[in-house]
Amino acid sequence: MTLGALLLASALGLSAQKAMTPPKGGKAISDELIGIFFEDISSSADGGLYAELVQNGSFEYSPTEHDGWGPGTSWRQLRPGHSLGMMEVRMDQPIHPNNPTYMRLHVERVKEYYDYKGWKGYGLQNDGFDGFSLKKGEKYDFTVFLRNVKGGAKTVRVALVEPHHKGEPKLLGEAVISGVDAQSWKKYEAVITANADCKKAVLQVLVLNEGDVDIDMVSLMPQDTYKGHGLRRDLAEALEGLHPKFMRFPGGCIVHGGGDGFWNTYRWKNTVGPKEQRQGLKNTWGYHQSMGLGYYEYFQLCEDLNMQPLPILPCGVSCQGAGGGWGMKHQAQDVVPMSEMDEWVQDALDLIEWANGDASTKWGSVRAAAGHPAPFNLKYLGIGNEERISPEFVERFKYMYKKIMEAHPEIVIVGTAGPGSHPGNPDFDNGWKLAEEIGLPILDEHYYEKHDYFLNSRQYDKYPRKRKTKVYLGEYAAKDKKLIDALAEALYLLHVERNGDVVCMTSYAPLFARTNHTSWNPDLIYFDNEKPYLTCSYYVQQMFGLSSGNYYYGNCVSFKGDKKGVCQPVEKSRYGQSVVLNTKTRQLYVKLCNAGSEEKTAVIDLSRFKGLQPTAEKTTLSGQPDDENAPILGKSKEKSHEPKSVTPQKETVSVKNKMELQVAPYSFVMLQITLK
Repeated sequence: MTLGALLLASALGLSAQKAMTPPKGGKAISDELIGIFFEDISSSADGGLYAELVQNGSFEYSPTEHDGWGPGTSWRQLRPGHSLGMMEVRMDQPIHPNNPTYMRLHVERVKEYYDYKGWKGYGLQNDGFDGFSLKKGEKYDFTVFLRNVKGGAKTVRVALVEPHHKGEPKLLGEAVISGVDAQSWKKYEAVITANADCKKAVLQVLVLNEGDVDIDMVSLMPQDTYKGHGLRRDLAEALEGLHPKFMRFPGGCIVHGGGDGFWNTYRWKNTVGPKEQRQGLKNTWGYHQSMGLGYYEYFQLCEDLNMQPLPILPCGVSCQGAGGGWGMKHQAQDVVPMSEMDEWVQDALDLIEWANGDASTKWGSVRAAAGHPAPFNLKYLGIGNEERISPEFVERFKYMYKKIMEAHPEIVIVGTAGPGSHPGNPDFDNGWKLAEEIGLPILDEHYYEKHDYFLNSRQYDKYPRKRKTKVYLGEYAAKDKKLIDALAEALYLLHVERNGDVVCMTSYAPLFARTNHTSWNPDLIYFDNEKPYLTCSYYVQQMFGLSSGNYYYGNCVSFKGDKKGVCQPVEKSRYGQSVVLNTKTRQLYVKLCNAGSEEKTAVIDLSRFKGLQPTAEKTTLSGQPDDENAPILGKSKEKSHEPKSVTPQKETVSVKNKMELQVAPYSFVMLQITLK
């Protein structure tokens, strides 16, 4: 049994056993059907999965990224006791050219602030992402780069404060950094322990001596992050609960510049190495991305969750939505001259070396220096994201594909079928033509549709079985967040499992959205500073992720009232079934979906499976079709609220070789059965 299977067996309370031989009548399917797709959309990274609490800690926010933004965004000056001072934005002699902007604090006069415990000094206050959420007794790591420019050694007071507690600020924790006298940039560190819970704290940094000090890369991170790797624990645990087999990143439209054009392309090399050397970038969704969550953190998360990483690189062609191209008859598409394509090929080759190379190699040593001397064992690499399959795209994709395969034939390349990946769409047809011409292993399809599509369509039943190219359904979702949408997705995933010999991977999108900062709806997981809000669709993905297997059986379940011999979901039906066996863990999963208004009776025959245990865990997700459990989102200044909870219910039930099961209206049911 593999390490992954052993871990899963342990999680299921199973002893290690040899993989079983599947009974006849099944077909081999992909055991990597359920994965996740992370894109920094709706403030998913900074202020989200990346646990950093300080917003704009590097002072790199710019008006070109968002109207009204600048280096001082999320900052305000502090003058306790009417101390005198001035903030000055500087870009000369920065810490690193990739991080050019910093703040100079001119402290002219320091006075005591007698109204509150003798505070004094001049400095800055950061409001974080809608405030800092602090937990009593938790420790927070503060780091900052400082440079003493004028005057003697400085003392800097760092405080976490509730600004308006009964009319005056309440101190929640503090630290003092003394002896700041270095005339070149130096990193300083301190630990602050919160003495109370607070949902709207702020961070204050005060210089207590007169003179000039440069400040940059201000950071406050909770020590309690997921596995100590800098990601917000509750959000990462929500991902863990999905049991994903892979993660695609970093996009999405940000891969190739989105609506901004190719100048704003995401370059992976700018996201590895020390945080102060990473280059922030305008996010195509209208804000700044600091790259504190970069390729190293993505790969580390994949390792922590036992997922395959699936990084996506641009292939010399921009998003056709650049400059408003989505609405144009002839969509815009910036392209790199073929004479410059070797640079983009080299980026791909260097990424493979960074992920898989020995620590003695150029890029493997960069990974090792970050704290991971062992290779990450990259298997998949995506080239391109949802581009129009133009002649220019085809030429550049072929060039990259050939060069990468010559150097690394072991890497599995994932291509793209463009946006709106349905038969008859020109990009879809051209994408498949290209895939078959070059023998591409996997092609990425994307589509977002109303729930009626997922209830009624059975797209993959009609795909040729002789194709060598497999399907990755990389982005999809029903266009709402109600239970009926989740059930429609469940019914469609039953169809995907039935076609698991054609479809090898799927990932719902988008993954995360910060409440009241959403760029796209619906999303799988909403969150604020306090907690995640798990949607009905989340629970569907969770049930499918838990029930992954490598053999599908299509004739074990029928529904009363169907024509004799009809035991698979057909078009126009609102119910369906799937039976999947995991031969490695000896787990059998029976999934039943009823998205209709009438109860259905499932007739189940499991006689071919030997060693059925007498009981099974039954999980049921059910409710009314309009129920939803994502927060109701208002305008940016309005609070969201939690709607009626729709969560899976678990119980232990008896199991027989032959049995009937009542499937309630608007429900999704899963039986998890152990085989001896």
